[in-house]
Amino acid sequence: MLIIVGAVVVVACVLGGYAAMGGHLVVLMQPFELVIIGGAAIGAFIIANPKVVLVRAGRSVRRILKGSSYDKESYVELLSVLYQLFKLAKTKGMLALESHVENPAESSLFQQFPSFAENETAMTFLCDYLRMLTLGTENPHEVEALIDEELETHHSEYTQVSSAIQTMADGLPALGIVAAVLGVIKTMGAITEPPEVLGQLIGGALVGTFLGVFLSYGFVGPMANAIKALDEAEMKYLQCIRAGLLAHMQGYAPAVSVEFARKALLQIDRPTFYEVEEAVQALPPV
Repeated sequence: MLIIVGAVVVVACVLGGYAAMGGHLVVLMQPFELVIIGGAAIGAFIIANPKVVLVRAGRSVRRILKGSSYDKESYVELLSVLYQLFKLAKTKGMLALESHVENPAESSLFQQFPSFAENETAMTFLCDYLRMLTLGTENPHEVEALIDEELETHHSEYTQVSSAIQTMADGLPALGIVAAVLGVIKTMGAITEPPEVLGQLIGGALVGTFLGVFLSYGFVGPMANAIKALDEAEMKYLQCIRAGLLAHMQGYAPAVSVEFARKALLQIDRPTFYEVEEAVQALPPV
């Protein structure tokens, strides 16, 4: 929703300000300039990136339209999931987790937390390491190194899309100049026309430069930054799981392990100790 509000503000301020100065909006309606700039940018984007990045880019655009799903409520649910898992492991042993991590879609424990269960990335991440614990992995330092390596891989994958879109944004002003130069070439072919005709042709050519800069800094660049922020939020979600798992491996009680996980969160999204305590006390017994 916020991205739509931002886009409306950008368009309204730029075009509204231009009209308020006495400019004629009809002059800016140059569809073929837009075809040149937009088509070249999309084509270059396809050339520069593998298929997997192209697919993720489309998904990322849908993600920023929906906005981030990682807020205080989602973190309370995540910490509740961790608490239930750690409590089950403490009271009944690590093998009690096996049925849940091997088939999480049918797990009665995970079904208590629908938002978390829908997060395939987080579910896979958590179950993979719980499975290792059920198989007898006991060295927290080795697991920590492995988790950090996986998170680094995740980070590299996530940044591919935002970096690719930022590269597109950086190239749009230059493509605007290309469109403007083509417009000037067209104008030179009509050099014998009267001044009012030449004025319209030159104005149309300059629209190319305007569109390139406008699209770059008004839309595509901010989109790249929005995608980057969503990726960082997902990384923080996984880092929260990491902190809880490592604390559990070091033998802490479930409440303490969850507190380690809570402290890994950004302050703006971090639930208070009492909010988490209230949530876990309301959970059914394992």
